[in-house]
Amino acid sequence: MSNFFNSFISLSTKEKTLFAKRLSFLIKSGVPIIQSLRILQKQSSSTSRSKILDQVIHDVSNGQFLSTSLAKFGHIFDQFAINLIKIGEESGTLDANLEYLADEMKKKHLLRRKVIGAMVYPVFIIIATLGIAGLLTVYIFPKILPIFASLNVNLPITTRILIWVSDFLSKWGWAVGIGLVAAVIGWLFLLRLPNVRHAFEKVVFRLPLIGSISQNYHMANFCRTLGLLLKSDIRIVRAFAIASETTSNLVYRRALQNISGEVNKGESITSYMEKHPRLFPHILSQMLAIGEATGRLDETLIYLSELYENEVDEMTKNLSTVIEPALMVFMGIIVGFIAVSIITPIYEITQHLQPK
Repeated sequence: MSNFFNSFISLSTKEKTLFAKRLSFLIKSGVPIIQSLRILQKQSSSTSRSKILDQVIHDVSNGQFLSTSLAKFGHIFDQFAINLIKIGEESGTLDANLEYLADEMKKKHLLRRKVIGAMVYPVFIIIATLGIAGLLTVYIFPKILPIFASLNVNLPITTRILIWVSDFLSKWGWAVGIGLVAAVIGWLFLLRLPNVRHAFEKVVFRLPLIGSISQNYHMANFCRTLGLLLKSDIRIVRAFAIASETTSNLVYRRALQNISGEVNKGESITSYMEKHPRLFPHILSQMLAIGEATGRLDETLIYLSELYENEVDEMTKNLSTVIEPALMVFMGIIVGFIAVSIITPIYEITQHLQPK
């Protein structure tokens, strides 16, 4: 199977987790790796997974390592997975390393779902508010507007603003819609540029609450990845290089690459971290210094990953409670402005119509 066709095959995180977990169980049970792969292929209900296993079985049958074969699917299995499997093959602990990999992928997936889930509520509220405001402005308000125009009275400033917005959206709403879609597509394109994405991610870290969640999320992933790599006897310089390749955040990727370079020169891990407290909290550098001194750096990193996971968990649980008042105020201002703009002139007109 060519690399060109390989690039069109994909697996979900759940499928990759199941693959690693089941393969670990079969190898631990004493089933030879070729037979284990064939068993997994027979059990597979996924076309993509079946095609991958076809290639892997062919390669392993011809004497290739499992890690070498999986590396052909680099867009599916990252450097962390490949190196963890490679070390397991070389050290005879493939079953244990596959189990580590399955647990890692599962934890990363659950952590990501927690963060995304916490963001769904505020986004939904904002979209619903803007949708209601648009409905009132474009469809409801124009039906009342002729009444105001026929009375020839001075309208409040809020009503005049609403009339202008309503007229503009009625005439150019399609252009606004196209402009918003183009802006979103353009922004997504810009984020593909490394410098733009790096600058944007630096800004995200400075945002209240969201920045803390983002930092703790990436710290949890970084600590767990590095801890498992060191636990698998991968050298520390290489471990940092792999951890940098597996992180999706360019700010941390560059920072981890710099740490890898510093360690390669003989510097301690914490020397770089202490110079960048915004990225690496003081407690992290302190704990890692203790881990280096005691020779238990892998255990320290895994402990820290659990610590940061708990932080993310608590923050995402409290996010809706913290942000809900601000969302309610935002909704009240938008809907209240429209309501006042409609009700105020009606009230003034009824006041003038009352007999003196």
